[in-house]
Amino acid sequence: MTWMKLNFQNSNSPLMEHLIFFHDHTMFILIMIMFIITYMMIFIIKNQFINIKIMENQFIEFIWTIIPPIILIFIAMPSLHLLYLMDEIKSPIMTIKIFGHQWFWSYEYSDFSNIEFESYMINTNMENFRLIEVDNKTIIPFKFNIRLLISSDDVIHSWTIPSLAIKIDAIPGRMNQINLFMNRPGMF
Repeated sequence: MTWMKLNFQNSNSPLMEHLIFFHDHTMFILIMIMFIITYMMIFIIKNQFINIKIMENQFIEFIWTIIPPIILIFIAMPSLHLLYLMDEIKSPIMTIKIFGHQWFWSYEYSDFSNIEFESYMINTNMENFRLIEVDNKTIIPFKFNIRLLISSDDVIHSWTIPSLAIKIDAIPGRMNQINLFMNRPGMF
């Protein structure tokens, strides 16, 4: 893990790859808009020929009214596709129930003879990551669809794995679910 990086973590799920592609797609559109507006501003400043009798130009007004909604559609369509892709649960082979407590997380593998354990944060030293290392790590198989059911017993928590594009809130009294698919094994 490297600190102060300006790009994404290495993706470990198809969803994260889609999110990185969507980010690149949106950034390309925004950079093109920025260059066009910068060029127009420089052109207006450098232009010495100004016609003060021009009161309106319906074609230009039509263009700057139609182009922004078209650009928003080009951004919204991939965004909506990703939104529905995140909520899709494809026949999971197992379900993991995760409960947030004020100082720890508890996990239940209900599909396999009710395996339950609690995960507490451990004291940091030079070998561990600060505020990330725990005593009992969650073991999740890769190359399979896994369903995560997440809730909380006391306050709102956030359960996150950035390289898998997972960030879900654990809210008391509500069970949230998310699909998980990992491309390769590792510690996240």
